[in-house]
Amino acid sequence: MKTSTFSRDSLYEIERFEGKVDTASIRWVNDCECILTKLNPSSNQDKRPIQIKIISTQENAYTFEYSLVGDNENSQRGTIQKMN
Repeated sequence: MKTSTFSRDSLYEIERFEGKVDTASIRWVNDCECILTKLNPSSNQDKRPIQIKIISTQENAYTFEYSLVGDNENSQRGTIQKMN
């Protein structure tokens, strides 16, 4: 299991993961799906945008499915919990 912390607004996401900070732009496709594109990619792999789809919601959490754009065969799932 991996844990990261992020803050998000309508245009950007700032993520802290394993001592690193990444910033990505967000393009919302609909209320439950967005595309994240890193603003300062460090590799060719990081240049590929990530598609995120919210699968289900709970009171303070949601389950999502994510993959590189165009690579739905290798999608994975995760859960995000809102922290106060």
